[in-house]
Amino acid sequence: MRYESRYKNARDVLPADVLALIQNYINGEYVYIPRKAEARRNWGDGTDSKSEVQERNGKIYERYKAGQKAGELAAEYYLSEKSIQRIITLGRKSELKQ
Repeated sequence: MRYESRYKNARDVLPADVLALIQNYINGEYVYIPRKAEARRNWGDGTDSKSEVQERNGKIYERYKAGQKAGELAAEYYLSEKSIQRIITLGRKSELKQ
């Protein structure tokens, strides 16, 4: 599988006068240009990432309730114990709402 960079060479996409102006501020370095406000997307939009994380967190919480220790879960899921504790807290809050 070939990796394609998402970077674009400014010379290929900007008019020469705009490029020259930008070079007065940043010359030969990388710059991030954010999306316009109306084109912004939320994290996980267009992918399954959000639902996969929610599913993973649900499994972590269920395993914790079944007796598995937070430290064991952290090692197994490659997360910090603090992250596991946050997932457990969110799981408890979610159960209370139901």
